[in-house]
Amino acid sequence: MQVSALATLVGVTPDTVRYYSRIGLLVPAIDADNGYRRFKDADVTRLRFVLRARRLGFHLDEIAEILGMSDRGRTPCPVVREIVQRRIAETRERVAELQALQARLEQALALWAGMPNGEPDGHATCALIDATGDECQLTTEA
Repeated sequence: MQVSALATLVGVTPDTVRYYSRIGLLVPAIDADNGYRRFKDADVTRLRFVLRARRLGFHLDEIAEILGMSDRGRTPCPVVREIVQRRIAETRERVAELQALQARLEQALALWAGMPNGEPDGHATCALIDATGDECQLTTEA
């Protein structure tokens, strides 16, 4: 099957199939007559695996490593477990950061409840944000 047929079958765009082919996650045969990529049933299975791994939060380089190990006859399961354990810890950290941000936002909104909208006066851009001061422990990123 060609790129568009594979894309339709699996529910992705043809550009996704082309990109995964370009970076080596899919390795289609090339039709000698017209240069078109030709995919087999095994490519459908492989693309579905890639999509499942992406839904679990695996990065493309990690998926390539997993596929490469499998292609060489080695089980990637220990690597998969390690990646998932690390990703769980990272996700917990991000959730905690988001909860802290939500608390700061709610605190700021409560602080602003009785405040009027202000006009820029050359000293303050937005009186609401300026009013939060350090109480909300707002952080900035460069």
